[in-house]
Amino acid sequence: MEYKIAVLAGDGIGPEIVEQAIKVLKAVGKKFKHVFHFTEALVGATAIDQVGDPFPEETFRLCMDSDAVLFGSIGDPKYDNDPKAKVRPEQGLLAMRKKLGLYANIRPVTTFPSLIHKSPLRSHLVEGADFVVIRELTGGIYYGERGRSEDLNKAFDTMVYTRPEIERILELAFEYAAKRNRRLTVVDKANVLATSRLWREVAQEMEPKHPDIEVDYMFVDNAAMQIIQWPKKFDVMVTSNMFGDILSDEASVITGSLGLLPSAS
Repeated sequence: MEYKIAVLAGDGIGPEIVEQAIKVLKAVGKKFKHVFHFTEALVGATAIDQVGDPFPEETFRLCMDSDAVLFGSIGDPKYDNDPKAKVRPEQGLLAMRKKLGLYANIRPVTTFPSLIHKSPLRSHLVEGADFVVIRELTGGIYYGERGRSEDLNKAFDTMVYTRPEIERILELAFEYAAKRNRRLTVVDKANVLATSRLWREVAQEMEPKHPDIEVDYMFVDNAAMQIIQWPKKFDVMVTSNMFGDILSDEASVITGSLGLLPSAS
């Protein structure tokens, strides 16, 4: 088989990671008789510096013309530390997700015996931890209406979710749970947020359609605590965009490094 791979190395350690990932792909290709054609393109801070756009049209076209995208990372302290910056590297990542329709992020959290000592948590807590965080990726507060008041003393970000958006990510989560240990944790903030109450309502409606899956519901603050206290209790976790962003990065503490948590969208 032949595959066209768009290579978006990005910023920071992105190029370093992608370089090694390409070596792995080439080894896979050699063993299983696949041919990968790699084409590089700009994204993130590097793209801003060179062409003024964190997700250039040329990069978008390459992604659409490829079988898959190999993505590194984006971000630069010069943008992180400038709250008045009009263009940011992260805007490129959000644009890529939206334009490519990448509505789900899949992030496995798996510990390796040889690296247990890298985790700041006690070994008996993390040994054998193995779960998947499924994060909704194209809705919620990152894509809602936002703005500032005329006097710049007030700002707002709007979290919006529709039933179809929630249904499709939950259906994917049920599918993953069915392939693993048949346990699904729905994480929300239904005691406070209207959007979370819709999430829980939809999940409860879908639950009877998957009688073989054990479903539990957890508020996000409780989930943040239990991921650290009892990481081995989780199998598949599904949640909204912002909660998933935070929880999946928190989960890197279990493995010892964020670099040990690959993800696919």
